[in-house]
Amino acid sequence: MGSAPVYAGIDVARDEVVIALAPDGAQWASATTPVALGEAVARLRQCAPALVVLEATGGLEAPLVALLAEAGLPVVVVNPRQVRDFARATGRLAKTDALDAAVLALFAERIRPEPRPLPDAAARRLGALLARRRQLLDMLVAEQHRLARADADVIQDVRAHIAWLRKRVAGLDDELSRAIKASPLWRAKDDLLQSVPAVGRVLALTLIAELPELGTLNRKQIAALVGVAPLNRDSGAFRGKRMVWGGRASVRTTLYLAAMCGTRFNPTLRAFYQRLLAAGKPKKVAQVACARKLLTILNAMARSRTAWRLDLQHSC
Repeated sequence: MGSAPVYAGIDVARDEVVIALAPDGAQWASATTPVALGEAVARLRQCAPALVVLEATGGLEAPLVALLAEAGLPVVVVNPRQVRDFARATGRLAKTDALDAAVLALFAERIRPEPRPLPDAAARRLGALLARRRQLLDMLVAEQHRLARADADVIQDVRAHIAWLRKRVAGLDDELSRAIKASPLWRAKDDLLQSVPAVGRVLALTLIAELPELGTLNRKQIAALVGVAPLNRDSGAFRGKRMVWGGRASVRTTLYLAAMCGTRFNPTLRAFYQRLLAAGKPKKVAQVACARKLLTILNAMARSRTAWRLDLQHSC
């Protein structure tokens, strides 16, 4: 008989990462400098893990995930909530970096989440530019609210900051456009996605950068990944409301806004939306359903590489 598969969990902090293996329980720590992370990945590669699991930590994990992917290791970045729920279910309530790494390794061994395509360096840069654009827009909205009630002593300063923020957003828009034009693959995908009425540049960029799985999964999988699949809340005779939650919030938000536009300007979504309202569905439910239908259409188009046509029924 061959030896048992090895599963790895990595807890990532700002200055240190802790790597744990299951089922043997081995552990070691590494600094987060590029050289130290490279050595840690090389050591982990010698263990030939069947799966490596990390938590999403607001971007701290990104350099290590890139190194793991470049080393050819099967890596999955999971939602921290899933890991904490798993830890509680197994009676592990204490929390330290070493314990967290061990829980991640056990999570990898027991749950075995499926590895998905990871963005390459260019896609990560595109994602970073999009994230920065969202941050600047949030600051711009906040400053515009402040302007309405600003004292005379600071009103010029607020206006100057608003002008600077608008200039930076415009600059990022130019950078994003250049990044798309520099890649024939992205340019083709951008053209394909934007052929759908109500799909604009921001949604197309978001899908390219933050949803690389588009076109590789079936409609149920892609809906669950984004977080637009209604989830049951039933127990015994009780039947609760179906709700959507989890998934990739930035993708879901942008998709939802595009679907709202689509209920007016996209003939397919408009007819679908009106049919749901006529059936007595609440507006919010109908809007979320339209977001899911739009995602299903885009997923089918990306898989078949077929541009939008009103008379063409995209298979899902």
